[in-house]
Amino acid sequence: MRILNLLKIAYKAIILNKMRTLLTMLGIIIGVASVIAMLAIGEGSKKSIRSTISSMGSNMITISPGADMRGGVIQDASAMETLTLNDYKTIKEQANLLTYSTPMVNGGGQVINGSNNWPSSIYGVNPEYLYIKLVGLQSGSMFTEAEVKSAAKVALLGQTVVDNIFAEGEEPVGKTIRFNNIPFKIIGILEKKGENTFGQDQDDVVIAPYTTVQKRILAINHINQIVASAVSEEQAPNAVTQVTEILRSQHKLSDNEDDDFNVRSMEELISTFSSTSEMLTVLLVAIAGISLLIGGIGIMNIMYVSVKERTKEIGLRMAIGGKGSDILMQFLIEAILISVTGGLLGVILGLSVTLFIEKFLNWPTDVALYSIVISFAVCAITGIFFGWYPARKASALNPITALRYE
Repeated sequence: MRILNLLKIAYKAIILNKMRTLLTMLGIIIGVASVIAMLAIGEGSKKSIRSTISSMGSNMITISPGADMRGGVIQDASAMETLTLNDYKTIKEQANLLTYSTPMVNGGGQVINGSNNWPSSIYGVNPEYLYIKLVGLQSGSMFTEAEVKSAAKVALLGQTVVDNIFAEGEEPVGKTIRFNNIPFKIIGILEKKGENTFGQDQDDVVIAPYTTVQKRILAINHINQIVASAVSEEQAPNAVTQVTEILRSQHKLSDNEDDDFNVRSMEELISTFSSTSEMLTVLLVAIAGISLLIGGIGIMNIMYVSVKERTKEIGLRMAIGGKGSDILMQFLIEAILISVTGGLLGVILGLSVTLFIEKFLNWPTDVALYSIVISFAVCAITGIFFGWYPARKASALNPITALRYE
C-alpha cells in the first residue's frame, strides 16, 4: 500500500511539470531509440552478409595457387602456376569431406554475336560447378563430362551477357557466339543471381568446359583454381585442413616449408565480414549510449531542481511523521518513472526508425529482443543511479530547516 501511495504521489508530481519532464526524458528517448536502431542495423547487416555469401555456396572451398597473400608480398608469375590437374584428381580421390569439386580456369575477352559485342569473363569448369555455386538453369542444359573430355566448344551464358548481345525476346539456346574469335554453341542460360557481396555482377559470365578454355582460349597447362563443396557447413574447417594436408603431400613440401597454395572456406569470409560489422555496431551503440548518459545526467539535474522546489513539502511531510526512507523512495520512484517512461517511448521510436530504415532506405535490419530488454534494464539502472543521490539528499533534510526554506 505504501509503494502504491508513493507511486501516485510521484505520478502527480511528474504530471504537474509535463513539459519539463518530457524534455528531461528526451536524452533517454533518443539514447534508447539509437541503441535499438543501431543494433537492428548491425544484426541485419550480419544476417545479410551471411545470406549473401551463403548464396554463393555456403559450403564452398576455394583452393588457389601461390602462398597466402594476406601479408602483401608480391609473388612472381611462376608462384601462381602451382596448381595442376593432377592436384585436382588427387583431391577428388582422397578428400572424403568434399562432395563436389571442379578445376577452374578463367579469362576475359569480348563476347560477340553478329554486330553486338560485350566485354565479359569466361570460366572453364566441369558439370559439378553448378552444384557448388548453387546456380540453376533458366533454360537449356549443362555440358556433359564427355564434352569436357573432348574440349567441346559449348557454353552457358549469364543473363547480363544475354541482355547485351541478343535482341529482346530472342532465344539464345542453339545459337553460336564467339569469345575472342573462338566459336561457342550456346546450350544453356543460367538463372539470374544479381550482385555478390563485393558488388560483382554474377550474371556477367560465360561458362564453358575447362578443357576448352584451357586449350583454346588461354593456352595454359596449369589451372587457376580448384573450387569444391564441403559435405556440410560445419565440416568446412575440417575439409580445409584435409585438403591442405593432401596438397602438401602432393607438392612434397617438408614441415619447415610454407604452403605454395592457399585454401579458404566461405565460413572464413563470413566470419571476417561479420566481425567487421560487429565492430562497427559496437562503435555505433557506444556513441548512441552517450545519449543515455546525457539523459541520466538530465534526470539527476531535474531531480535536484525538484528537491529544491519542494523543500517545504518535504519538511511538511517529515513534520507530520514521514520517514526519511519514504522521502527517499518518493524521489527515487519519480526518477525511475521518468527513466522507464522515456525508455518505453524510446523503444517505440527505435522500432519506428528501424521500420523506416528498412522500408524507405532498403537497409537490412533485424530487431533483436535482447536489445529491447537491455534498453529497459539500462533505463531502470539509469533512473536508480542518477536519481538516488538527489533522493538521498532530500531524505536527509532537516524538517525545521526545510519548513523555513524560502
